[in-house]
Amino acid sequence: MHTKLVFMTSLLLLMSNMPAAAQITDYGNNPAAGHFANVNGIRLYYETYGSGCPLIMLHGNGGSIEAFSNQIPFFEKHFRVIAIDSRLQGKSGGSSDTISYELMASDFCALLNKLNIDSAYVLGWSDGGINGLIMAMKCPGKVKMLAVSGANTVPDSTALPYSDILWMRNFVENDTSAAKTAIALTNMMLEQPNILFADLAQIRCPVLVMAGDHDLIKAEHTLKIFQSIPCASLCIFPDSHHDVCRQHPEMFNRTVMDFFSKKRQ
Repeated sequence: MHTKLVFMTSLLLLMSNMPAAAQITDYGNNPAAGHFANVNGIRLYYETYGSGCPLIMLHGNGGSIEAFSNQIPFFEKHFRVIAIDSRLQGKSGGSSDTISYELMASDFCALLNKLNIDSAYVLGWSDGGINGLIMAMKCPGKVKMLAVSGANTVPDSTALPYSDILWMRNFVENDTSAAKTAIALTNMMLEQPNILFADLAQIRCPVLVMAGDHDLIKAEHTLKIFQSIPCASLCIFPDSHHDVCRQHPEMFNRTVMDFFSKKRQ
């Protein structure tokens, strides 16, 4: 009995002295790292981790900061990570009557101004990648370098499988139980973005265009994005889907870090 008591006491002491890194962080719901900023008439939620050059992370449609749970621990060792909940998603405010990629990109540029950040590295997945491309065009001075994964520039069947477009249409038109926010975000994907390939030529910062070889976004569309940006690099991940940052986080993180590091040399 005495031996068991000593063992339990030692175990409790060991657990109480565990380093903070061993604790599980609830990304997207972490009061210690969370902040709100008033931008463009809404309260935008973001979390900060690490130190150094700023790196903002932009999640996909209907997601939140939590989407980058596999990226934040890696990149906070090299950057001051600023992970953001896009408007109308996560903890951020917004109206379902006014939602667009351009407005979200404007939010992010405004947040950088609010934080007195001249320029930042940007990592965007899916919708976040679209936002990153728009930022690089609309507020180019704010984007030092850009890495996007699974982004599209048009909402039609040249970029997306027609079956997925039909599913989204059916959801918007017929799902009477769906939340208003979900309808608005899905409808946005049906109607936006509408970026001309010629407009991508405006982008002057280095851009890493990524996708999985079995991505939701068609390979030829990803290739066209790459070909349209003057300072672009291309990476197609093998045996990977649209959520490659979750599916193969180590490979994804190292690829992005290598890109950022080489361009900084």
